Amino acid sequence: MASNIIVEQQFSHKFTVTVVRAENVTKGALGDLLDTPDPYVELFIPTAPESRKRTKHIDNDINPKWNETFNFILDPNQDNVLEITLMDANYVMDETLGAASFDITKLRVGQTKMESFLFGKATKVHLKMLLEICTKQDLRFSVALCDKEKRFRQTRRERVMLGIKKLLDMEKPRFLPSSPEEVPVIAIAGSGGGFRAMVGFAGVMKALFESGVLDCATYIAGLSGSTWYMSTLYSHPEFPDKGPKDINSELMNRVSSNPLRLLLPQHITNYIQALWSKKATGQPVTFTDVFGMLIGETLIPARMDIKLSSIHEKIDQSQSPLPLFTCLHVKPDVSELMFADWVEFSPYEIGMAKYGTFMTPDLFGSKFFMGTAIKKYEENPLHFLMGVWGSAFSILFNRVLGLKDKAGGSTMEEELEQIKPQHIVGEDSLDNDEEPPKESQEAEGSAQASWVQRMFTSLFSDSALFNTREGRAGKVHNFMLGLNLNTNMPFSPGNDVTCHVHTPEEEVDAVTDPDEFDRIYEPLDVKSKKIHVVDSGLTYNLPYPLILRPQRGVNLIISFDFSARPSDSSPPFKELLLAEKWARMNKLPFPKIDPKVFDREGLKECYVFKPKKGEKNCPTVIHFVLVNINFRKFKAPGVPRETEKEKDLADFDIFDDPETPFSTFNFQYSNESFTRLHDLMEFNTLNNLEVIKEAIKDCILSRKENPSCGPLSFSLSEIPKKRLLKRDFRGKPLNHLGNDKK
Repeated sequence: MASNIIVEQQFSHKFTVTVVRAENVTKGALGDLLDTPDPYVELFIPTAPESRKRTKHIDNDINPKWNETFNFILDPNQDNVLEITLMDANYVMDETLGAASFDITKLRVGQTKMESFLFGKATKVHLKMLLEICTKQDLRFSVALCDKEKRFRQTRRERVMLGIKKLLDMEKPRFLPSSPEEVPVIAIAGSGGGFRAMVGFAGVMKALFESGVLDCATYIAGLSGSTWYMSTLYSHPEFPDKGPKDINSELMNRVSSNPLRLLLPQHITNYIQALWSKKATGQPVTFTDVFGMLIGETLIPARMDIKLSSIHEKIDQSQSPLPLFTCLHVKPDVSELMFADWVEFSPYEIGMAKYGTFMTPDLFGSKFFMGTAIKKYEENPLHFLMGVWGSAFSILFNRVLGLKDKAGGSTMEEELEQIKPQHIVGEDSLDNDEEPPKESQEAEGSAQASWVQRMFTSLFSDSALFNTREGRAGKVHNFMLGLNLNTNMPFSPGNDVTCHVHTPEEEVDAVTDPDEFDRIYEPLDVKSKKIHVVDSGLTYNLPYPLILRPQRGVNLIISFDFSARPSDSSPPFKELLLAEKWARMNKLPFPKIDPKVFDREGLKECYVFKPKKGEKNCPTVIHFVLVNINFRKFKAPGVPRETEKEKDLADFDIFDDPETPFSTFNFQYSNESFTRLHDLMEFNTLNNLEVIKEAIKDCILSRKENPSCGPLSFSLSEIPKKRLLKRDFRGKPLNHLGNDKK
């Protein structure tokens, strides 16, 4: 049985210090003769984040008045001491005039205290101090959906009800929802796979939009390459009034030229300036920042300033499905195949359902301590998130350049299997005050590289930021820093679902590697100041954790898998089996995925996996795969190809083509390649429209028969309270949330 991890909503203390004034500041008799002091005060609390503050210096004043106020967020379970240093500002080197300290635990909560500190025999510094309970936290502690998503679902359900009635226009009343409670929750899911996934998903979305299926969906979830298309679509100023057809034409033009043109010197200069500007504010930077700029300049060049939170205008009237994006949090010492926390992004919130911790999108990347944002930054642009969501390509950037990387694999999947945690997690050189290590690792084959490649590798070959996989993974401040985790909760409402219990023989079918997800129940390190966030495709390539949250109550998942396979004729269930295994290990209902269906039914455009009879809260999965079967003969469902030109356009392989136009690492698509892949997935979707309609009808009948089945909704406050051993973020036992020590 899985252990359950719940974040203890512990209140921190807010410590306010006002440096009021000083009297008789002196440098000593001789020093005062030579120069009148230019005093300022430094405040330092070793146990606090953002631990150092200082006043401005006041020139030539022995009785300065500052009246400057500073705030610290403190853990009340630590021994917090304020260190005060009186300084003299000089042109060459500032001089220390004296130091004092104050035990903050002596203050009572709510008490304001004036305190004078003596430096030497005559100098006094006067401080005003206040200790309060910090009740306003910037993290939301709950496994329930946020209020905005709940409101979205209510209004979206009315639109979906109309959409379903329109889609199933000629059906009998028994197959149509007669009340909002009978409306199924439908989610569209897109996998990773680079530009192949992006272009394929573009065709899918055109088909879903124009057929009316999109009007029946509540969610669209994407991973890696699919998130790039979702970002392009939802950030478009004319969507959803303008459909994917016109937007996809714009996209085709953008990906027809080589994105490496963006590595010309004038662009590189802009990237480096943006990089160092971000670092100067105190935020970590890695090559993912640059890769995000490359993706953004390629796909949304006119919208480089747009933010994730601004996309809410596309859903504020529930006019479109709610978009969900994802990445992983990974650990320094554990393979991402064994451990990874799924991070979900929406225009409403960003967070991790595993811990029930969420924040508004503008706070992602800010410095947090005990649930409070202690240093806020401007919201990251959407293109930065696009870089994070697809960071497998920044980690393996030499492959994108066409250079031979150290891993040397011929496919992305082979390379990812060779990545060890220490390759992508650690302290990159730009996080330290030291100079970057001079590790020249010039890639083999650079003599044959283009001049752009040679320029890029020579420019950055000495920088760990660009030349190591560690320096290419995304990094942000740890928003769970200082929180207390309880791993012994006896009740997990998120897992309180009824699902089919599989026999050991059945479970074996879903296991491809006994080490996969082996450490899935481990908690995040709440002591780490920064966390690494990487492409979710590093663990498995479908965004199921987002749509399997019990609170979302999804009844039907229409899933599109663009993952690479060894050949066009290979079985297409690898990623789906991993999703099933992940769901089983998290005690979430999921239909049995029988890979033997491939032997019985052969290669098809889509497969349907239904819950067993009596299996409550279990979704139906329609699994679309990337295959070219009927498209070779039909230009539209039921419309045969006639001319040689039409037949030639459709006569292509995807994974067996020796020219590899649809390679995972291809970031330039000719108009022909784009049209082929886009039209193929549009056709495959429309060719199985009846399959989708039948699944929707089944879901409606199921909801009519089981009206009580639906999403779970609760907050952490509703979880039964029991006296359990709590530990702080250092691992020490906690007895209380107050100030007195026992």
